[in-house]
Amino acid sequence: MRQGAWRRRAVAAVLVSLCAAAGAGLLWGRGEPMDVDSVPVARGTIESSVSALGVLQPRHYVDVGAQVSGQILRLHVQPGDVVKRGQLLVEIDPSVQRATVDAGRASLAGLRAQRDDQQAQHVLAQQQHARQRQMAADGATRDEDVQAAQAALASAGARVRQLEAQIAQTQATLKADEARLGYTSIYAPMSGTVVSVEAREGQTLNATYQTPNVLRIADLSSMTVWSEVSEADVRRIKTGMPVYFTTLGESQRRWQGHVRQLLPAPPVPESKTGSDSSAKPSAAASKVVVYTALFDVDNADGELMPQMTAKVAFVEYAEKDALSVPLAALVPVAGSSDRFTARVLRPDGKVEVRQLRVGVRNRLAAQVLEGAQAGDRIVIAARAPKP
Repeated sequence: MRQGAWRRRAVAAVLVSLCAAAGAGLLWGRGEPMDVDSVPVARGTIESSVSALGVLQPRHYVDVGAQVSGQILRLHVQPGDVVKRGQLLVEIDPSVQRATVDAGRASLAGLRAQRDDQQAQHVLAQQQHARQRQMAADGATRDEDVQAAQAALASAGARVRQLEAQIAQTQATLKADEARLGYTSIYAPMSGTVVSVEAREGQTLNATYQTPNVLRIADLSSMTVWSEVSEADVRRIKTGMPVYFTTLGESQRRWQGHVRQLLPAPPVPESKTGSDSSAKPSAAASKVVVYTALFDVDNADGELMPQMTAKVAFVEYAEKDALSVPLAALVPVAGSSDRFTARVLRPDGKVEVRQLRVGVRNRLAAQVLEGAQAGDRIVIAARAPKP
């Protein structure tokens, strides 16, 4: 008995639901007043954009490295310091380089002394050769003595030229040694802010195989946003298109810019194994491919800092003071890309179906070009009226 009663109640509930749905449809078709949720057609800015995430980096910066090996004696700056071009930053122990320069100068002085001595021998050889030629004209000497004097003259001249070549070579080496001695004092190559320091006083630098970085100087008055665009949206990004972004800490302020460059290849992360060429990028492992789009923004007030995260919007189309309706309230018309139907709530409380022509649209709203005016109310949800 209980099971049969339960079945009768279930059938009755289904019949009631069907009757209610049929009644609502009948009222809808007749345009009778219904309990609806609606929003007005209002004017505003509608834009179609591509969203991405980016990282802020200084547009102009330089990594300052050491060109000579040695111990850091003095480090004159710290992160955050503002420096001028040509300002002394780091002093490296110059004792080895200074000794090399002193040895080069001593060697150069010795070669010059040898050259002076050989020049004197060359002058003597010229005099002896002239004397032998005069005596040979008078028939007072032998031909072999004249030839010996001529050979001695040529040999003395060759030794002078050899010493001059050695002096030139030593001078070039000395210039290189003096330059390396100058590298023990590192000066700022540009004006800007010290954003990082990778060395400490007392640390020994080894510049034999590669240049060790000591610090980085950046001009923070202009920043570049390195934004990652999805593979699905990269074709929509064009050079020169407007773009804006907000930061995580300042969501109410927008920074404006224009796309400067779209890199033609996705970034390749550094391999964990260094020289292991068989290691695959992490992007390939995760099947996510992104491309890098660059644009610059002014940072005169210093609000933007390196490594900040930016929420970027690349603007494809934008219409200001446009009539907008919720995109969820529109139903596409078959065979048309810009025609949609919408339910409009009339002043008498009845609902009518209209056909609208739309323009720019995004995920939330669409621009109305025809079919509705400001103030019209678009139905977004409808319910059967309460009994």
